[in-house]
Amino acid sequence: MKAEYKPYVDALIELAIAEDLGDGDHTSLCCIPSTEVGRMKLLCKQEGIIAGIEIAQLILSRLDPEVKVDLLLKDGDRVKPGDIAFYVSGHLQSLLQAERILLNIMQRMSGVATQTAVYADRIADLHTKVLDTRKTTPGMRVLDKMAVKIGGGENHRIGLFDMILLKDNHIDFAGGVRKAVLGAKEYLAAKGKNIPIECEVRTLEDIDEVFAAGGVDRIMFDNFSVEMTAEAVKKVAGRCQTESSGGITLETLRDYAATGVDFISVGALTHQIKSLDMSLKACE
Repeated sequence: MKAEYKPYVDALIELAIAEDLGDGDHTSLCCIPSTEVGRMKLLCKQEGIIAGIEIAQLILSRLDPEVKVDLLLKDGDRVKPGDIAFYVSGHLQSLLQAERILLNIMQRMSGVATQTAVYADRIADLHTKVLDTRKTTPGMRVLDKMAVKIGGGENHRIGLFDMILLKDNHIDFAGGVRKAVLGAKEYLAAKGKNIPIECEVRTLEDIDEVFAAGGVDRIMFDNFSVEMTAEAVKKVAGRCQTESSGGITLETLRDYAATGVDFISVGALTHQIKSLDMSLKACE
């Protein structure tokens, strides 16, 4: 895990524990002695890419530092029904408190990783890389971003703070592409900040406006057809990175990648996923 992700992950774990445990796990407390110890296994029930094992370990250690985890798999491994990701042993009250929290997180992260792998594998032999977006579940963005990387994709910006991305509304309110790009450059110089600038374009003529303003780090082709994207890539001619975005599906992904565009951003990696089925089961 990247060091800058840790505060977000810690905060999410605390929130997840607080909302689930409240003033106590009364079901476990009423029938499981506090001294009782045992063992459970993380059982995979569906084919896909497993993700979130690292987070599961953090959840378990947060609830009970004495819990022991025996790993059989690692994040990014391909799994099938019947595979066991890990065994965990310790106080049963702690294991039962952790069960739903770690499953919710691992199932979603594994779903994102599995979905990403489908897209990344489709163009694995081409130059283009698949990017995620900010279309994530509030509070879980860092975990979604981690899962995308585990599945073989690449991360776009984390939030509004680590890249300037001039989109249609910014450009319209600023008075056009050239004014928006110049404004971004002036702002960064005045603030002494060094973050990338990306600018969305809606026409081929907009590309000329970007370079008339001194250029940017990346140009995003918004809702371009495959043919128009090919023209745009030629027009940019390697002067900056290029990205395609908007309405690109798994079926059209390879056609867009074949144009030579550097990146394709796909919101479906995180907002149209199915959680991967798994369970935490008692065992010997």
